[in-house]
Amino acid sequence: MKRTVMALTAITGAQIFDGEKTTGVRTVVIDGGRIARVGGDAPQGSEIVDGSGATLLPGLIDAHVHSAPGSLALALRFGVTTELEMQGMNTRENRGPIADDDTLADVRSSGFAITPPGGHPSELMPEGFRPKWDLPPVMPLMPFSTTPEEAAAFVPQLLARGSDFIKFMIDDGSVEGHPGLPSLDQATVNAGVAEAKKYGVLTVAHALTVEATRMAAEAGIDGVTHVFMDQPHTAEIISIVKDAGMFVIPCITLNASMMGITGSQLADDPRVAARLDSEWDRTLRSSYNRYPQGKLDDVYATVRALDAAGVDVLAGTDVSMPETFFGGLAHGASLHHELQYLVAAGLTPSRALRAATATTARRFHLSDRGRIAEGLRADLLLVDGDPTHDISDTLNTRAVWRRGTRLAA
Repeated sequence: MKRTVMALTAITGAQIFDGEKTTGVRTVVIDGGRIARVGGDAPQGSEIVDGSGATLLPGLIDAHVHSAPGSLALALRFGVTTELEMQGMNTRENRGPIADDDTLADVRSSGFAITPPGGHPSELMPEGFRPKWDLPPVMPLMPFSTTPEEAAAFVPQLLARGSDFIKFMIDDGSVEGHPGLPSLDQATVNAGVAEAKKYGVLTVAHALTVEATRMAAEAGIDGVTHVFMDQPHTAEIISIVKDAGMFVIPCITLNASMMGITGSQLADDPRVAARLDSEWDRTLRSSYNRYPQGKLDDVYATVRALDAAGVDVLAGTDVSMPETFFGGLAHGASLHHELQYLVAAGLTPSRALRAATATTARRFHLSDRGRIAEGLRADLLLVDGDPTHDISDTLNTRAVWRRGTRLAA
């Protein structure tokens, strides 16, 4: 549902983190759905929003999600104004109504990923499981591929059907407890990526192991949607990622859940609990628990090494449906958890905030968002406190704007 937008709104007195850094200005003016001015005085006659004691951030971007019924509305309630769907149905042919609905987070999607028949993520679904959602107007293309020719042929078809980027699943099932799972081989990934490059389209790869990460780099993938968790990092693999120019979406929240660590502590936070229904609360208090031998400290060390090497680290969660076998995660809430995990890994709060705003927007070519600058979308999050010093302050939501429309409390 589209709501009426005030002609001019001036947010005054807040500290402003523009997606890259804290600025010295204190006023941001919204005109319709865009940021009209950063700095200066509030225009006469504008609606004034007092930001004293608060920090104004760009709307947050979750760089790795899978949508579910109600998930885009839930994300927006947590100030996540854009979600990047890494397998799902919200391609351009299906998401027309979302673009104009300011009660929902915006979304970009890969459509369905290139994977072999019976490959990941089929092993995650319990026998007989059927998702609880209505089918979209246009059913997505299922690009099952076992040969280089098949993978290459699916790329233009996915783009024609509205995929915003192309995803490849490189997963032999070893981390999920299904060793020997059908997986794409190097030649097939290479061929698919080469075809995508002909169209100038971004490519990403699911890669939970060092070997899968190495394969992605060799193929020329733009970024990996996980950080490997099967072993500690080495200087060699960090150099491979850096030299390939890849970005990394660590999804530490997902890795923790795979190790059996639940989101119960987050669910207990009253700032989170007030926004979750019983299904999402139960899901957040569960975990995947498929790789209990994993070591979170190794993941922290890997993320710290990637950041120190200058690799672009993006904030994402791999949040999916409100089902306990996808546990430990909830839309919106878990992106704030990921920011806390990134800081625990060694990133400064400001670098973590960049990972959820400007860095992700830059790497996914979302030139109209992710920063607070004149002319960009007025996707904004106002929070009490100062998350550049205490990252948990991102949960102190005072107001959320999506395209200049303030979300009703």
